[in-house]
Amino acid sequence: MFAVLMEKGWTLIFTTNSIQQAELIKALLNENEIIVVDLNKQSSTHLIGEIELYVQSTDVIVAKQLILKQQGN
Repeated sequence: MFAVLMEKGWTLIFTTNSIQQAELIKALLNENEIIVVDLNKQSSTHLIGEIELYVQSTDVIVAKQLILKQQGN
């Protein structure tokens, strides 16, 4: 999956170890018509690891601005 994302122009924009935070960010971006792909690297048993969110390279700037605004920065 990771290799496909890199080949197709997807860019990592956000990493978290919280499923809830990842879902909130995905919803925010989807509401703003930005397609998001998540790559869950967490262990299904212990929920240790990270969740990475990717967007198309053309959406990186807007996506990062939306995330910063949502986080109050």
